[in-house]
Amino acid sequence: MTITLPAPPPRIARLPKNRAGYPVPWFVSIVDGEPDFRVVGTGKMDGAVTFRCCWICGGSLINRTLGPAATQYAYVVGPMCAVNRTSAEPPAHRDCAIYAATACPFLTTPGMRRRDSRLPEDTTLPDGVMIRRNPGVALVWVTNDWRVIPGYRLFNLADPAETLWFAEGRPATRDEVLASIDSGMPILREMAEQEDDAEAALTLLDQQHASALELLPGGAP
Repeated sequence: MTITLPAPPPRIARLPKNRAGYPVPWFVSIVDGEPDFRVVGTGKMDGAVTFRCCWICGGSLINRTLGPAATQYAYVVGPMCAVNRTSAEPPAHRDCAIYAATACPFLTTPGMRRRDSRLPEDTTLPDGVMIRRNPGVALVWVTNDWRVIPGYRLFNLADPAETLWFAEGRPATRDEVLASIDSGMPILREMAEQEDDAEAALTLLDQQHASALELLPGGAP
């Protein structure tokens, strides 16, 4: 089967490809001689955090000309991450993140489900609570700050310098993003109701939801 992908940025073009022709991200583990896009390679999370490597291409994220203060970090996340401002994966270069959001089969095919069968026996889940659905919309959250949540392998999404929304490999419409957030809010609300102080958690969630809606494409409703 021939696949058609968007033109990759130079950093992505240098990556190896799998048998189907997809670039293999830096973080991917090799399982039984083949890249398994579902599994993070040993040491990749530590390497990304310690050396601030792009999660997708593996190159340095630091702007060597202008320094760390001028560096941008781009997270590829689902719409609900715009609400709770948390990512389980480290950031990438902006162009690498956009490529992932417009080329990754899972992110560009709303009906595609996660495959959990035949995972390696020693596979562990990431920190945090994963919302196990295909949201149908991908968000590239660009920020100038790098924040690891203390005690966890989770990343706080600091205030965005830019938010780029995609659906089916193209810019997403406001209605598409809103529908994805609306369908995911009951999941976050259920989690908040299980907190020790459910009332405070639900109040915070409502505030986070309102802030996320300000970031939707297409301007104010």
